[in-house]
Amino acid sequence: MTREKTLEDLFHDTLKDIYYAERKILKALPKMARAASSPDLKAAFEKHKDETEVQVERLQRVFELMGKRAQGKTCDAIEGIVAEGEEIIESFKGTPAIDAGLISSAQAVEHYEITRYGTLKRWAEVLGMTDAATLLGQTLAEESTTDKSLTALADASANAMAKAA
Repeated sequence: MTREKTLEDLFHDTLKDIYYAERKILKALPKMARAASSPDLKAAFEKHKDETEVQVERLQRVFELMGKRAQGKTCDAIEGIVAEGEEIIESFKGTPAIDAGLISSAQAVEHYEITRYGTLKRWAEVLGMTDAATLLGQTLAEESTTDKSLTALADASANAMAKAA
């Protein structure tokens, strides 16, 4: 007879999901930086890569707090979002719309991460995992800031450049 799964099991399963996603994003960000035409957007992707490395380390600490090995499980959602981003790079590379497309792809990633980190933070609180909730909250705040920065880049130039073409 299998035991009933609990919120802690769900937390661990979702933690593995976002761990996989963050590691996948680490591989995608340099490609996005190379494809960007705006120096500001390139810099934003490079900055977020550095942040993502720290976020992966935070996730590893959460696994440690649980007494579990840090391991990912395939995240179909991030696979799809990254694939869409690669399609945009292929279809719009060298055009005035590339940066707007890259920003939209990056924001799809950010929105996915914001939902995951928000949920994980809340579950950590419910489970009494105060240190984990703090770590997850730090990453949630960074992801929200990145999303706002991407919107600012889109509004400052990328959308207008794509439209003018």
